[in-house]
Amino acid sequence: MTPAIDAPPGDPVARTQRRISQVRLGTGLAGIVGLLVLLLVSIVLSLCIGSGTVPLSDVWQGVFSPDRAVEGQLIMQELRIPRTVAGLLAGTALGLAGAVIQGVTRNPLADPGLLGINAGAAAAVVFALGWLGLTSPNVYIWFGFVGAALAATVVYGIGSLGREGATPVKLALAGQATSAALLALTTAMLLKDTETYDRYRFWQVGSLIGRDTTVLWQAAPFVGAGVLLALALGPQLNALALGDDVARGLGQKVGTIRVVSAVAVVLLTGGATVIAGPIAFVGLVVPHAARMLAGADYRWLIPYSLLLAPSLLLISDVIGRLLARPAELQVGIVTAAVGAIPFILLVRRRKMAEL
Repeated sequence: MTPAIDAPPGDPVARTQRRISQVRLGTGLAGIVGLLVLLLVSIVLSLCIGSGTVPLSDVWQGVFSPDRAVEGQLIMQELRIPRTVAGLLAGTALGLAGAVIQGVTRNPLADPGLLGINAGAAAAVVFALGWLGLTSPNVYIWFGFVGAALAATVVYGIGSLGREGATPVKLALAGQATSAALLALTTAMLLKDTETYDRYRFWQVGSLIGRDTTVLWQAAPFVGAGVLLALALGPQLNALALGDDVARGLGQKVGTIRVVSAVAVVLLTGGATVIAGPIAFVGLVVPHAARMLAGADYRWLIPYSLLLAPSLLLISDVIGRLLARPAELQVGIVTAAVGAIPFILLVRRRKMAEL
């Protein structure tokens, strides 16, 4: 628990600490249970609903006792189960990455997609696949991590220019500019030839369609490591919310927290991008939704984001299957549509606050 601070009632540090400590144990656990139910419902919908019809009996058998000679159960094993697992892993990673990056930067507009981290990972993976011919997941996954780290460094460097430093709006604008440039680079690399474009165009927007289980197995340990780091950062992010000087006064090593947070974000974002491509807005919307439920306490906000993000991604994927049936919309398009309005509202609120 964040230690008490002797501060006047009107002091901003005291107000921040009161917001952090407002969620009680019973309320927090009740929220966890509710989000677990939502996640279970999302998984069931993802398994049951697709561009084609699979009988419910085949859905059940395809999950628990599959017979690949039956078409419906084969669809479950080859398509829907890997797709659902991909949504769980990528959604969890993106939601936690957004929560951590917002906490460590104290920037409500921070998100791996908006800051260009997803696009950097995607561009690096396309370079490995389409230009270097490195098609093994245990090789090109490292390009995803390097691309994510480089993009984050570039965006922060550009956003930090000027006397006022790295403001939330400047970082968001720098991230969007970097994302656009990286998307153009990715598209140019995909247009190398028709075969390259047809095989790897998935990396332009992000999708859960046709995910190879080998990729999931390779990325899962890195996502798992990122999850553990993010969960461990809850108390430290609470301290950072009080300001760097106060955090140091509480005995926190601010530099170490930032380094560990950066490692967690790179692992989570790189893993999510390798699994599902550059999906945007999940890391922006989910922490804000979790904050509405859990308050500002990162000991609760991070677990809430962990459960809420995969639910959002799976439900968005189901919507994409239904809107264009019998074709499908890529989940990255749906999440962009869902996240655009909250992003506009957040930017307007930040600009009004700065006037």
